[in-house]
Amino acid sequence: MGVGAVSFAQIVKACEPVFAAVVGILVSPMDIKPTLAYAMLIPIVGGVGIACIKEGKGVDINYTAFMWASLANMAAALKGKLGGSVTKSLKADKSKNMDSANVYAVMNIISFLFTVPMVVIAESSTLQDEWDKATAEHGAQALITNIALSGFFFYIYNEFAFAFTASVGAVTSSVLNTAKRVIIIVVSSIIFVEPMEQNTVVGSAIAISGTFAYSLASKKGAAAPKKKAA
Repeated sequence: MGVGAVSFAQIVKACEPVFAAVVGILVSPMDIKPTLAYAMLIPIVGGVGIACIKEGKGVDINYTAFMWASLANMAAALKGKLGGSVTKSLKADKSKNMDSANVYAVMNIISFLFTVPMVVIAESSTLQDEWDKATAEHGAQALITNIALSGFFFYIYNEFAFAFTASVGAVTSSVLNTAKRVIIIVVSSIIFVEPMEQNTVVGSAIAISGTFAYSLASKKGAAAPKKKAA
């Protein structure tokens, strides 16, 4: 989001089900969705394509932002696939006391250990200069406080998301997650004064609606075998 509009990043993030579908097929154990769910990938991709069309300019894509948002989608898809498998295997062993929240906490610790070396390698040459600029503009105390609060609230948000999904079910969670993405796009457009053309609004609406429909179709497909078994 640091290289493009927040709203554009959220629109591209709506393509996450496309990456999840591919990862589900390629990474073992294979996860095959219902045909209707795969059909819903078409409006998702089409909506993002429409959102990238600017009036009078044709297709106008911030390729850097698109690349990073796509990498984020791939990482999220792999996290969901591998994390889900790990969570199921750990929860099966009651002696380890590893519920979804504990698995998430351990994943965050491991992510931190992997991220620190990457930050040092990629940003060590500019880290001091950027820190000096930020502290000169905002003050060291305010900067540290905002960084700490940002990390804290992000962790709490995901912790509550785990508990919420377990309490209300995946479909309700998908509905609210879709609403969340709409709110982020609208609010970021207002706060950061990011103009949204008609194509952007229409395309994002189609993509987000497709994401919601994909979630519903996937959950119905997963619920069918359970009813049959019962």
